[in-house]
Amino acid sequence: MSVGQAAARLADLQYAAGWRMVRAVPEPLARRAFEAGAGWVARRGGAGPAQLRANLARLVPDAAPDQLDALVVAGMRSYGRYWSEVFRLSAPDVPRIHARTRMTGPGLPALLAAIADGTPTVVALPHSGNWDAAGAWLVEQLRQSGREPVFTTVAERLRPEAVYRRFVGYRRQLGMEVVAAGDSTAAHRALTGRLRGGGVVCLVADRDVTGGGVPVDLLGAPARLPAGPARLAALTGALLLPVCPRFTPDGWAVTVAEPVPVADRGAVPAAVQALADVFCALLRAKPEDWHALQPVWTADVERVAEGAGAGVAA
Repeated sequence: MSVGQAAARLADLQYAAGWRMVRAVPEPLARRAFEAGAGWVARRGGAGPAQLRANLARLVPDAAPDQLDALVVAGMRSYGRYWSEVFRLSAPDVPRIHARTRMTGPGLPALLAAIADGTPTVVALPHSGNWDAAGAWLVEQLRQSGREPVFTTVAERLRPEAVYRRFVGYRRQLGMEVVAAGDSTAAHRALTGRLRGGGVVCLVADRDVTGGGVPVDLLGAPARLPAGPARLAALTGALLLPVCPRFTPDGWAVTVAEPVPVADRGAVPAAVQALADVFCALLRAKPEDWHALQPVWTADVERVAEGAGAGVAA
């Protein structure tokens, strides 16, 4: 076994142990342990907390340094809670998640009507709160509305492959159809097929991981965001709804914004900009739940890329 294979095997075993062991302890104890560990990571520092601080400084520009310090710790604890829930949630939890999720926002009637009457819908959301729990709410809502209890989403292919398969299996057992982001043809076919059948597609859309996103003005600075949600809406005539999940002390909350119009392909850039504006407004309501440990703004993306290039050259 090569060094790379051994490392991949170790990573897989660690995730497998996480799923097994965290479910063996009471939920409050697991959450406290993950939040405490994440808070320690925030105070110790490192690339992830540093990038989170930079992103939160842009999102909350009026925050004083001590307020920003507190936000980073709260943000890392929120991220720890996300992981404790990932390792605990399973199919039997879906009705409980639905019952403990508070849905609000001016776009909620449009979402509920779309589910009821089969209007194709693209839900676009940031990495905030627990987006898997939000997906579980949607699965149960579809089931209660007499619709097929499945929606389609895309998963970024992780390394090692065994870990990626575990995450796909986890989301599928919650009731989601998952397609790999790396196979663009298969993903496009699955997503458009779901929408043309009157179904729902959910896409996390606050970070451009391909480098081919649409340029936007994000709080006064350039960034790129994925065009996928807007393009799918333009192609299929689907409703485009921005939503933002967040945590509550004893459950979850999701705000549904007004639908973003996408008349045709020419309207895609404006729709992506509209999504950017809505995401920022929604995230500011509870910034510590934005799990932005990677660069989002163009300047940060380029800085990180240059640093990575310098390391390789050395």
